[in-house]
Amino acid sequence: MDKIKDISAPESSWVDRHVVIMAGGIGSRFWPVSTPEVPKQFVDILGTGRTLIQMTADRFEGVCPKENLWVVTGSRYVDIVKKQLPQLPANHILAEPVGRGTAPCIAYAGWKIAAENPSANIVFTPSDAYVQQMDIFRRIISAALDFTAGGRRIVTLGICPSRPETGYGYICRGSEVPQCSGNDKIFMVESFKEKPDSATAMKYLTDGNFFWNAGIFAWSAATLKAEIREFCPSLASIMDTIALSFNTSQEEGRLLELFPKCEKISIDYAVMEKSPRVYVIPSGFTWSDLGTWGSVKSFMPVDEQGNAVSRQNEGWVRLYGCRDCVVSMPDTVKAVVEGLDGYVVAMKDGCLLVCSLENEQNIGKYSQENG
Repeated sequence: MDKIKDISAPESSWVDRHVVIMAGGIGSRFWPVSTPEVPKQFVDILGTGRTLIQMTADRFEGVCPKENLWVVTGSRYVDIVKKQLPQLPANHILAEPVGRGTAPCIAYAGWKIAAENPSANIVFTPSDAYVQQMDIFRRIISAALDFTAGGRRIVTLGICPSRPETGYGYICRGSEVPQCSGNDKIFMVESFKEKPDSATAMKYLTDGNFFWNAGIFAWSAATLKAEIREFCPSLASIMDTIALSFNTSQEEGRLLELFPKCEKISIDYAVMEKSPRVYVIPSGFTWSDLGTWGSVKSFMPVDEQGNAVSRQNEGWVRLYGCRDCVVSMPDTVKAVVEGLDGYVVAMKDGCLLVCSLENEQNIGKYSQENG
């Protein structure tokens, strides 16, 4: 582990920078707009004209060479990724035969990138979050990559909390790292915290040492492999075996055979909560995991009654006597909504959802019950 007093942050090599977008979720909380066939990350859920995965790729422009962008997704979504991100090299779309959590996802991408470029320095990011202040975001990502280029270090981005949020995990910062160039402070991570209750979330907010865990982090390919070998050796062993077939005709079959044998585990549990080499950069840009219709609504334009409507092309939506609603309709649908207060109204492919925002945590259950 680095000694705090000796840490410096050399500038990372541009050609060694890689970005991996993790895009394997099914987005059941946004049914019927998000379905297992076309989940949330491939949907223009904010009505901007860009899907969430396209917006994710956009925000990393200038962070790494265009040819160093990767996506890990489910095998059923490869064609969607190709269509929505046509600039992506075909061999940089990594298809998981089954979902096994973020640790196997990251290990697979890390081993693949290391085989192509052993000096790679990699950022991993979810595909379905929302970020504002792109200039700040890119500056902090670059600072993280500069820092991880200097040794066996993992950097995670900690979002400065704006409210006592109970729906996010938290990062508790420890000692500040001195002698780092740039404007962004870097701290040791003291601990990761599970989603808190309301009282604990309020304490985290007032303490000022806690940050939301955005699931965005950077490490070199060498660090990634070393950390997984140390803290999750069974996963490393499987990846070593799969790697023997990389770029051969046997790779797909070996992946189908061995990837499902990986333990289903998140990278937080597998590595982050165990490693003493994790650092955090406090990040002041606006961020949301867009985990609910309520959070989506907060980033959409609203009318004088607080209603947000996603509509494009020839479709239209008329609201009468509605307050604080979010409405998502297909492009060509015409709809009238009257008398609702605090509801989500969403339609796609003949399926209609009308649900109070207060009870939207049940949407995932409704989608499973109704196919």
